[in-house]
Amino acid sequence: MPFYHKLGKIPPKRHTQFKKPDGTLYSEQLFGTIGFDGMSTNSYHEQRPTQVKEIKKQYSVAPKIAKANSIQSYRFRGFQVPQENDYLESRKTVLINSDCSIILAAPKQSTKDYFYKNTDADELIFIHKGTGKLRTMLGNLDFKYGDYLLVPRGVIYKIDFDTEDNRLFIVESKRPIYTPKRYRNWFGQLLEHSPFCERDIRQPQELETYDQKGDFLIKVKKQDDIFEMVYASHPFDVVGYDGYNYPYAFSIHDFEPITGRIHQPPPVHQTFETDAFVVCSFVPRLYDYHPDSIPAPYNHSNIDSDEVLYYVDGDFMSRNDIDAGHISLHPAGIPHGPHPGAVERSIGQVKTDELAVMVDTFKPLQITEEALKIADEDYFKSWL
Repeated sequence: MPFYHKLGKIPPKRHTQFKKPDGTLYSEQLFGTIGFDGMSTNSYHEQRPTQVKEIKKQYSVAPKIAKANSIQSYRFRGFQVPQENDYLESRKTVLINSDCSIILAAPKQSTKDYFYKNTDADELIFIHKGTGKLRTMLGNLDFKYGDYLLVPRGVIYKIDFDTEDNRLFIVESKRPIYTPKRYRNWFGQLLEHSPFCERDIRQPQELETYDQKGDFLIKVKKQDDIFEMVYASHPFDVVGYDGYNYPYAFSIHDFEPITGRIHQPPPVHQTFETDAFVVCSFVPRLYDYHPDSIPAPYNHSNIDSDEVLYYVDGDFMSRNDIDAGHISLHPAGIPHGPHPGAVERSIGQVKTDELAVMVDTFKPLQITEEALKIADEDYFKSWL
């Protein structure tokens, strides 16, 4: 869970007069969640953040469902998603339920002509390829290969890429995304046995402030529609803020793996959680050290959840014929496990260099038309 952060200029007391050098008032905004009960930030703006001049267009970006109910295991070849210039147009939803959407994107260009805001979902953006800067109303974050960017719902942002070679794995969550509660004490501090700590979480440190009036296009996502809204002042006009609700970055390379004498279950890899799904990070680590250990995972039944694995890099020891950018879907209701030969290959090995992101959802995932374009329909036979 994010911790208290302060950036820029703020008054000594909230909800009190905060004056500009010319004697006029800055506009205060409470940026909060779960009514007034969740995490919030108080921000102070050069202009009123409420000035809508025009709503130009409304259009649907709802994914088209190809399989609403499936028990088939799939592999999707993520790098076959074509590159597109525009950031939003490049985002292709491949799996979805009422709690989350799993999206692949290969944008070539930075967002230039518009700002973007997702009003319905937190966005967890994993950077598989590319470097650049996430620019937000609450400050900027540099990113590189292996970074998770957590953008809370309602944050207005742009994303700048250094080159055209970018690959993103994105999870949109209708539920707030937190760090795992078992790694936090009752004050919210990450505990000693946590695989990461507050030092690993990168908070915004660069605050862009523009006191500009004009026509500023914000593309706002609400209930699978995009609304093109024109505001009268620059969205990045915050002079300062403090609180707990802000974007942050965490690198998968800073996740410290938990190992044991025998094979550890997937929860030891957990990195983020909601009340509807979890996100885990599989990173290079030493194998189990019991003399008779089997490093490969045991067969297990997905009774309560769908398992999605996004393969990032390295040699994933439990799978055959897996490349970077592949996604496996193992649905609830049937068992799955190591591919033939994987158990035997793992015995005697001392470490793995695999890198992957896992999403386990508690509701079944629907498969979209975009997913079937990159699907291996015979993957379910790969255990024969």
